[in-house]
Amino acid sequence: MDPLDANTQFMKVYDEFADAIFRHCYFRIFDRERAKELTQETFTKTLEYAARGGKFSNARAFLYKVANNLIIDESRRKKPVSLDKMREENGFDVMSANADSRIIANTEAAGILKIIEKLDPKYRDVVLMKYIDDLTPKEISEITGESENNISVRLHRGLKQIKEIFNE
Repeated sequence: MDPLDANTQFMKVYDEFADAIFRHCYFRIFDRERAKELTQETFTKTLEYAARGGKFSNARAFLYKVANNLIIDESRRKKPVSLDKMREENGFDVMSANADSRIIANTEAAGILKIIEKLDPKYRDVVLMKYIDDLTPKEISEITGESENNISVRLHRGLKQIKEIFNE
């Protein structure tokens, strides 16, 4: 393949998935700057893999798999961040016409994050991938290396646990 074509293809993939990969990283580590760095690392590692002749059939699933591996490495190096610390240091970039809307949106986002923090980690990741990253169970299966059936079961149980947490 012509290097110019490969570069054009890579830029197209970057444009299509960079924001989604950033959100994926951010909702797992709650550090905006580090999420940006992990997003860049994800694309760098993917480009290096492709340059070495590596092949993948689903760019989206491959990018999420690389991002997940980087997040796992990050979590092994770093202690968890509390919701309060995340709000103090990072805040939320909620696009809104006025301050009242931002306050409401921040309050809703904080409530959602509290529920997500309480969710069992084995359910948290698949729920975030499905409902934040908008991935299908098949794509989640490709990313995690687990069966599609197992992912569906985790999604079902994760939603059940969210309902239980919500009703506490």
